[in-house]
Amino acid sequence: MKGNMKISTRAEEIQLQMQALASRDVQLWSITLLIVIVLASGFAAIVAPNLAWNTGALKAEGRYLPQVFFGLISLILLFNLYVFTQKKMLAETRKALLQELIFNGKVDGLSLVDPVTRLFNRRALDQMLAKEVARANRLGSSLSLLLIDLNSLGNATAESNGTGDSNLLEEVAQLMTSTFRGADTVFRYGESEFLVVMPDTTELQAEIALQRFMRQMELRKQESPLIPAVGVNSALGVYIIGASISDLLDSIHRRVFLKKHKLAPVF
Repeated sequence: MKGNMKISTRAEEIQLQMQALASRDVQLWSITLLIVIVLASGFAAIVAPNLAWNTGALKAEGRYLPQVFFGLISLILLFNLYVFTQKKMLAETRKALLQELIFNGKVDGLSLVDPVTRLFNRRALDQMLAKEVARANRLGSSLSLLLIDLNSLGNATAESNGTGDSNLLEEVAQLMTSTFRGADTVFRYGESEFLVVMPDTTELQAEIALQRFMRQMELRKQESPLIPAVGVNSALGVYIIGASISDLLDSIHRRVFLKKHKLAPVF
């Protein structure tokens, strides 16, 4: 009970920090607007100090123009650097807060993280995949799904003297998160299955990413006492705009099932 209260309190604190970040975004845009107004006013005041109201002639002190332009350009560059730094810092802070909120709290009362692998679970997939599909439909961008299934978990457990499947699953999960891109999201899809959602990724690019992961698995087999006893079956699918994402998932899962039971060539 106390633990749940602490989680709830921490989640509330994180949400307050997120709101504070949103207000900082507003402040940053306000500063940007103010700087633009100041620069425009300064430019008008210096370049056209002797505006002739009667004739409409525009006069300026020519000897000061190079210094003025140099100063304005320097100010603009410094301000752009400041804005870029602040935006990057805000993005990193927001990402860290979101991760902490997901890993230490609950969203709508339902945990979104698998306790063994520390990856997102099926519940999180239902929420996040819908957003990626909507984005692909809206922008016409590519979206690839990669399902990876581990074979012979029992053999790995036996060869590790009863260490258990959890260590193996955790090790493979870490290998996946370090191999695939930061823009890709890895989910624990089933007991021995992992689903990688790859936005802005074509079939060829997804194949290259899968090959990269398989190479890393082969390298890890030389180091890990668990992985050598495990085989890998995989299937790749590309979302077609307007199609059913559930049909695509079923198709991928069916192909992995056929491979696993030797009804189709194993990857």
